[in-house]
Order: sequence, then C-alpha cells, then structure tokens
Amino acid sequence: MSRRATSSIRVDEGLLLRPASLDYSSELLEAFEETWPEVSRAMPWINPDISFLEQIESFLQETEKMGRNGLMHHWVMIRPWDNALLGLIGFDHVTRTIEAEWNLGYWVRSSAQQHGLARKSINATLKWLGAINEVTVELKVDPLNAAGVKTVLQTVSNWNGERSISGDSAVTVAGIRTLHHCHLIKTGPKTSQIK
Repeated sequence: MSRRATSSIRVDEGLLLRPASLDYSSELLEAFEETWPEVSRAMPWINPDISFLEQIESFLQETEKMGRNGLMHHWVMIRPWDNALLGLIGFDHVTRTIEAEWNLGYWVRSSAQQHGLARKSINATLKWLGAINEVTVELKVDPLNAAGVKTVLQTVSNWNGERSISGDSAVTVAGIRTLHHCHLIKTGPKTSQIK
C-alpha cells in the first residue's frame, strides 16, 4: 500500500477540496453550530459536555498530521470565490469489513445542502484515493437519513459498489442506537469513470 499526503482537489469552478487543517477551526466551528444536531449524527465522537472548539482543534490537529503522512485524509469543502466552508469529507481506517481499507465520511452544512456537494466531493475523493492503487472503501449510512441514503445509493450505483451486511454497525447518537448500513466501493487506476 503506497501512502501519499492529502492534497487539494479542484472539483469544479464552484467547489475546491483543501486538506483539513487548524487554519479552518473557526469556520468549521461556525458551520457545525449552524448544522447542530446533524453534526452529532455525522460525528458521534463529539462530546456535547466538552468545549466544541477544543474538540474541533484537536480533530484538525490530528487530521493535519495524519494527512501529511497519508494515514488519514480529510478535506474541507470550499466555495472558491468567497472561501466559504461548505462541509467536510474524509477517509479513515475505522472499518467494519475485512475487505475495506478505508471508511468514507462526509458532512455538508445545512445552508449548502441540496446542491450536490456531497456527491461531487465523494466522487472526487474516491477518484483521488484510487489514483495510485486499487482500494476498497466503506460507506455507512443511517437508513433513517433519507438524503444520506439517496447520496450513498447513487454513489454505490455509479461506482458499481455493493451492499455489505457484514459491515453494518450500530451507532449511538444522543442516546439513540441506530444500525447503519454498510456499502463497499472499489476504486483504482483502472476504475472506469463514474456515470
């Protein structure tokens, strides 16, 4: 497995993915506050009893360091003309299946939803991740999150992915336990361009 540092990705004229770093802590805090409680579902590790900014800074510090070493990849979604932070997308190694090397997670702030940002960012980062080696990626989704289910199923269809019941996992958010459905996608240099 070859490792490379997280690098910027220009998706199109309206979307740029930049490596997540401490430089974005205040913008990310503002975006998270706008979108709470959806953030708690996307990032169940956030503890509401601890300073939000402290947790964001700690997350970004770790992400930046691990991104430089190719151990984790996270990007902030940026609108180029005004540098507005629209969301977050990333890969880590917290997987539930034997096949997957990476787990994909994403979140789009509420004021930027319904514009295809998640779909475009997912496609761009999957292509980036598979540019050198073939890799298998997990996407997990809360079956009660209609928008999330639509995005994941569309991505799975476009990338010829498959459902993986063995990767389903229960996630507790705000005291409620939900079984998230797992899907697998293979990406690599020979992967045909998505639809």
